[in-house]
Amino acid sequence: MKYGCQSMFEKVESILIKHPKDAFISQDHLNDNWQAFDYEGVPDFKGAIQEFSRFEQIIKECVPQVHYLPVDQNVGIDSIYTHDSVKITKHGAIYFPMGKTLRGPETFAMQSYLESISIKTLGHIKGKGKMEGGDIVWLDEGTVAIGQGYRTNKEGIDQFHKLTNNFIKKIYIIPLPHAQGPAACLHLMSLISMIDHDLAVVYLKYMPVFFKEILESRGITLIDVSDEEYNRLGSNVLALSPGKCIMMQGNPEIQNKLKQLGVKVHLYPGLELSLKGTGGPTCLTQPVFRTS
Repeated sequence: MKYGCQSMFEKVESILIKHPKDAFISQDHLNDNWQAFDYEGVPDFKGAIQEFSRFEQIIKECVPQVHYLPVDQNVGIDSIYTHDSVKITKHGAIYFPMGKTLRGPETFAMQSYLESISIKTLGHIKGKGKMEGGDIVWLDEGTVAIGQGYRTNKEGIDQFHKLTNNFIKKIYIIPLPHAQGPAACLHLMSLISMIDHDLAVVYLKYMPVFFKEILESRGITLIDVSDEEYNRLGSNVLALSPGKCIMMQGNPEIQNKLKQLGVKVHLYPGLELSLKGTGGPTCLTQPVFRTS
């Protein structure tokens, strides 16, 4: 079993997703739980399944091996966002306790599944450490930027550093803004999506100046998302391979800018699947193996 994703844009050869029928369970379950999980509205169960069908089709067309995280009665509706409870490095998986308390049980469900497909465990973030996968952005195989905010704290980052110090050369700690507060889902990956080694979609309004300058010093062209498209998850773009990506439909400005730069853009409808839970295509996926 090949695994390891120390890149945000190399070709995805293997990926993990979760079907809404196994995360959302039913319309009644959504009706009972959407407010506790701070969704912006109650998703329509049938609509989410229809939207996922298109999303899944694109993933299967572009990724050779697709894994499905199974149903687990101990986790909540946010478990559809498979990206956040783990990072799969070339040296094994690092599991996170999650900054959002209700998501805590997802870590155990994820570890159980990944170990069942022979992905070894490198370690866990423990104790007072908090971390979510959406706050970790690989700039290259040995360089990572980590957002420090309501979901990931300094203790979590320090533990991550200790677990990875033999293969990660540099960690940039990026302070995140208060924005809409602790209940909102704001990750570093809300502000940046790498499309290729020299191209990224960003939301500069929330980005610290020093991080912008780091990206530019690496020769990365930054495509800035408008406020309107940021609110429609326009900065949440999943690279499936260099210059090929998937994003939620309804963000024509960023879509057109990417196309003008030669990027192949796949679109999926995400009102029920993504927008109401503020989780775009990067959140819906856990790349298991990317080529490098």
